[in-house]
Amino acid sequence: MRIRPVLTLSAVAAALLLAVPQSGAAASPSGSHASKAAAQPKKCSANAVRLRAEQSSDRRVVHLRVTNRSSRACTVDRIPTVTFGDLDGAALPKPAGQSAPYRIAAGRTAYASVRTIADQSDPDARRVRSITASADPSLFGRTFTARELGAGSAVLVWEPVTTWWKPSAAAADRVLGLR
Repeated sequence: MRIRPVLTLSAVAAALLLAVPQSGAAASPSGSHASKAAAQPKKCSANAVRLRAEQSSDRRVVHLRVTNRSSRACTVDRIPTVTFGDLDGAALPKPAGQSAPYRIAAGRTAYASVRTIADQSDPDARRVRSITASADPSLFGRTFTARELGAGSAVLVWEPVTTWWKPSAAAADRVLGLR
């Protein structure tokens, strides 16, 4: 199965630390560095978000949604992390891109679509009994069994891709060419 490697939490934390400006970094002459930092909401805590997943009517697709249950806007990673049973790796983002914050307003929901397999008759397809999804690599993921997803006894997987979080399920499906 060709999928991107799963990063360890320490590797992700190191990458995030490298991406965040250090407190000793020089501010821009206009002071906009401080205003940009103040404008970005804090990262969502595990208790602030609720993650759900379900099989789409298109059996190749799983729909994810993350809801900010807190009273303030917060951020998750713009690319959900999705892994499959005991297989190595995670779904690749579509479009390709780097981690970055995705803002979710209080009480709002963001959506992603995961194409687990392009052709269900593919002889290289793997069958897994669960998927694990996370709205942010710094948060523990939630595991959904194939039955909980509505996929029967197994989810077929081969070259999976995931969209970035989108404001609607239709927008996420359009990225995969489904609508």
